[in-house]
Amino acid sequence: MNLHEYQGKKILSDYGVAIPKGIVASNPKEAVEAAKAIRTETGSDKWAVKAQIHAGGRGKGGGVKIAKDLDEVRDYAEQILGMQLVTPQTGPEGKLVRKILIEQNIYYPGESEPQEFYMSVMLNRDKSRNMIVYSPRGGMNIEKVAEETPEEIFIETIDPKVGLKGFQCRKIAFNLGLSGDAFKAMLKFVTALHKAFIGADAALFEINPVMKTSDNKIFAADAKVAIDSNALYRHPDIEEMRDVFEEDPIEVEASKFDLSYVKLDGNVGCMVNGAGLAMATMDLIKLSGGNPANFLDVGGTADAKRVEEAFRIILKDPNVKAILVNIFGGIVRCDRVAQGIVDAYNNIEDINLPIVVRLQGTNAEEGKKLIDESGLKVHSAILLEDAAKMVTEVLKT
Repeated sequence: MNLHEYQGKKILSDYGVAIPKGIVASNPKEAVEAAKAIRTETGSDKWAVKAQIHAGGRGKGGGVKIAKDLDEVRDYAEQILGMQLVTPQTGPEGKLVRKILIEQNIYYPGESEPQEFYMSVMLNRDKSRNMIVYSPRGGMNIEKVAEETPEEIFIETIDPKVGLKGFQCRKIAFNLGLSGDAFKAMLKFVTALHKAFIGADAALFEINPVMKTSDNKIFAADAKVAIDSNALYRHPDIEEMRDVFEEDPIEVEASKFDLSYVKLDGNVGCMVNGAGLAMATMDLIKLSGGNPANFLDVGGTADAKRVEEAFRIILKDPNVKAILVNIFGGIVRCDRVAQGIVDAYNNIEDINLPIVVRLQGTNAEEGKKLIDESGLKVHSAILLEDAAKMVTEVLKT
């Protein structure tokens, strides 16, 4: 589950990571009041006005502005709120900005030059260990740094048996070129960041930039946070942060029925039980010349009602031109799935798409009989490979 910047920073702050003072606003009046409150608390005479969407590159799209007075705070709030913000990570359709974050200015003059670093914590799947990826060259063009000067990207792998060690934190601060108070502040920052990653059951914490101020303080100037959805039952407070407006509406609806659904860009709707079988089904569709339109796992205990809802969700995608149902009956009974297919045909108007059904396992014969006796125009297959080829053939007709 992805979080907004202000939500991710709240988690960071709870674990002791230093963040700039910020207040969320939903309209220009709230934005001005937030700026006044921040000025009273911090003395800041400039403010960052930042669009809150689930995407990076907001600055490149005009979603981050620096206001020099309260009039500019109001003007930028009016500009950003309600805009369809397009960034390199949103696609051409962009995302609607519903909230903004008003934040204190941390780029103030002082005894030394401010510096921007890059830092993220994530899982290294090859080594089955968490890792900290960091660079002395943070900011908006970190992808370019990784491409052109990969020697400036450092990785610290963490042994799960002993956790993050002090010498690793010192190595990170040294590689970032820090010394004195900034060095010490970075040690505290890295330690707290790793604790936040573990404590929140996160999949990603990306801080770009990590900011060294002119007076040698270390702040998380930004925060891109993704939480492992499988661990949300342990974090009801984080689960409440879910913003369904930032998610695909079809995926949101699917989650209401405990259906695992991910929209893709193909034209063959897939309804399968079991994640592994779903992946294999999509692979065979692709190898047969088709293109899967979705990943949809109805689960091991699917009944007729859930199958019908799965059909409704697949049909919401206008790109779907055919549907492949591939069920292996272990826990789930094939006759229940077949009844769901029949019910979907009877209850949903105008199903004009060709449907290929492969049922194997528990009560497969009963399921096939239900479909055959229903009079539905459904194509049957025994082998998965045959089903994948069949669905690509019906697309041509």
